[in-house]
Amino acid sequence: MRTDRIFARLDREPEPPKIEIPRMSRHRVVLFGATMAFYLAIVVAVLGSSWLVELDWKVMLYRPYEQWPQLHAFLDYFVVLGQRGPTAVMVMAWLGWRSWRQHTLRPLLTLGAALLLLNMTVGSVKLGLGRLGPHYATQIGSAELFAGGDIFPSGHTANAVVTWGILAYLATTPRARRWLSVISAMVALGVGATTVYLGTHWVSDVLLGWAAGLLILLALPWFEPLIARAEAFVFAVREKVRERRRSRASAPAPAPVPVPAVPAMPPQRGHEEDDAPVREPVGVASGRGPGRPLPARPYQPARSERPPVVPAGTRRPPHTERTPRTAPARPLGG
Repeated sequence: MRTDRIFARLDREPEPPKIEIPRMSRHRVVLFGATMAFYLAIVVAVLGSSWLVELDWKVMLYRPYEQWPQLHAFLDYFVVLGQRGPTAVMVMAWLGWRSWRQHTLRPLLTLGAALLLLNMTVGSVKLGLGRLGPHYATQIGSAELFAGGDIFPSGHTANAVVTWGILAYLATTPRARRWLSVISAMVALGVGATTVYLGTHWVSDVLLGWAAGLLILLALPWFEPLIARAEAFVFAVREKVRERRRSRASAPAPAPVPVPAVPAMPPQRGHEEDDAPVREPVGVASGRGPGRPLPARPYQPARSERPPVVPAGTRRPPHTERTPRTAPARPLGG
C-alpha cells in the first residue's frame, strides 16, 4: 500500500482551492417550501390531537425496548451520535483541519452558523410548546402540550441532521457530497428511531426534528454572504496584527540618552583636618626659588590634642556686702 499519496493529501495546500459555494437555487427553494409545509402540518396535527397523537401513544404503549431488549446496550451508545456536545467536537475537529488545509475559515463559520440557527429555532419551539415526554405523560391519549416539558421537536434528531449533514454541505466534489449525504441521512434516521425505541421521544417529535434539521441545511445558502463578510473581517484583523508585529520588529532601536556628567564633590574635611595648620608645599612661597628649603616651624599641637585649661579661682565677682551663711547659735541647755 502506497502511503505517499495519503500523506500528500494530508499536507497543507500551497494556495486556497477554488470551492464552489452552494446557492439558493430554484430546486432548493422548492425543497425548503415543501419541508416547511411538512413542519407546519406536524405542529397542527399535534395541537389538534389528531391521528398522529394516537400513533404516538400506540408506539409508546408497545414499548419497543421491551420487545427487543438485546438492542438496548448498543443503541444506548449509538444515540450519542445525536448529542450536541460530542458530535460538535468531532465535526469541529474535522472542519478545523479542513480550514487549515484550505486556508479558509468558511467550514468553521458555517458550522457555527448552523448550530446557532439550530439552537434558536428548535429551542424556541421546545420552550413554547412545552410538551412532556413519554416517560412523564400523565393522561393517555393527550398531546401533553404546555405542561413545562422540552421534548418537541426532538433535539437529538435535529442535531444529527445538522451536524452530520454539514459535512455533505461542505463537500468539495460531487462524489463526496453524494456519499456524505447518504451517510448523514442514515445516521439521522438511526438516531431518531433510537430515541423512539428507548422511549425518550414520541414519533411526532422525531418527525418534527427531521424537518427542523433539514430546514436549517436548506437555508444555509442564504447566510453565505454573511459568512463571507465574517471571514473577510477575521482575515483583515489578522493582517493588521501581523503588520504591527512587523513594524515593531523592523523599527530601529532608540538611541541611548546621554547622561550628564556630575562634577565630583571635593572630599569633606573632618574636624581634625580643620584644626591642623595648612602647610605650603616646597617652593611655592613667594620670594623663594624652587630649590630653597623653608625654615622649620615649631610644632603646634591640634586643638583636640591640647590639655583642657582649668581656670584658677572662681569667676564670680566678690560681694563685700554679702554676709556668710552661718547657722545661728543655739543656746545650750543647762
